[in-house]
Amino acid sequence: MTTSSSSSPQPESAAPDFAAQWSSARRLHPIYAEVAREFVIDAPAFPALEESLDAPDRETVEQAQKWLHDMDERIQVHQLRQFLQTSSLVDNDGLVALLLHFLGKTAHTDSSRDKIDFLLVQYFSQLAPSELDDNGADLAYVAQGLEPVLGKLELKAPVWLNALDRVLDSARRCRSLDELLHGGVLEQGRKAKAQAGDLFYLPIALVAFTRFGYLMRRVFFRLMLTDLNNILDGLTELEEQGVETIDCRRAQFSAKEPIVRLRMICQSWKVMFQAEYSSGQPLRMLVDLRASVDAALGRGSEAEGGEKAAEATAAAKAAPSRAVAEKNAARAAGASETSAPADAAPEAPAKPKAKFAVANGDAPEFEVSDTAAEWNPDEDSSPGRKK
Repeated sequence: MTTSSSSSPQPESAAPDFAAQWSSARRLHPIYAEVAREFVIDAPAFPALEESLDAPDRETVEQAQKWLHDMDERIQVHQLRQFLQTSSLVDNDGLVALLLHFLGKTAHTDSSRDKIDFLLVQYFSQLAPSELDDNGADLAYVAQGLEPVLGKLELKAPVWLNALDRVLDSARRCRSLDELLHGGVLEQGRKAKAQAGDLFYLPIALVAFTRFGYLMRRVFFRLMLTDLNNILDGLTELEEQGVETIDCRRAQFSAKEPIVRLRMICQSWKVMFQAEYSSGQPLRMLVDLRASVDAALGRGSEAEGGEKAAEATAAAKAAPSRAVAEKNAARAAGASETSAPADAAPEAPAKPKAKFAVANGDAPEFEVSDTAAEWNPDEDSSPGRKK
């Protein structure tokens, strides 16, 4: 699948197409308005868009563009991510409209870059069949899926993009979510994106980063399920030993947390991580909960009393974080016991009440950049050239 190369997804035009700009603004207005409502963002009213005028004057179109720009500044990438993964308001055409809007911007900011990165991965993930394996998701296949946004392009990837495959290889070697988060792998991926500079917006680079994000979703989801499986297996083993509570202070729960409650929370996380955006905090709690279960079983360094070192800081955060976890548990308990979400992965046959399996294409988006400094990754990388 190779034809002529395009130099930019959205070439800048000397004469703005006001009809196209107005059509785009009308398409995006209900999406932005709903995001603002859901996240209680102060959004200025724009009556012309609310009334859906068919043929406004030039000044109205320019004001609509300013309104969209203002909303872009107010809406954060994590809010857009959560909204798009939980709302049925935005279909594939809506994602294309959002992508063309952000790709058409001449000013490249970190925020718009991160939104483009997420939107491309989200769009491709929704189109990709569940049976698609990692080998099948090569550059040519991803480029074909992105044609409605990027058009056809020449598949000659510059050498600096090879760094993304090296990061993927490192991620695939991780054996737990803790290793993925602490080992510096995610930081390497973020550095590759940041150091690309304006080269990130080259069509072939957009394809490569989309493929990278899509495959990293799979790695993340598989490791998350591995941790959940290990926690549930550990809780079962503790129950068989007659243990009813364990010390989970490092995971921001109590010093005598009931195993029954922990099992319910893990069940809720299965639903939450598939159906909702998850920030860094729930991921940390999942990692720390596995460490707490291992400690209760006498495995790992935590068995020697390492939890005491985290007790002071964990106590200050325990109440709000635990409340969120219990709220999610209560909300998801009924769903996990009756019927799973439409995109939920089937349970593995060996232990249907304890383990989870995952289809290749059902991984959720994830984001831990807000907590990168706290994780203190200690590996560096040389992902590419910076323009």
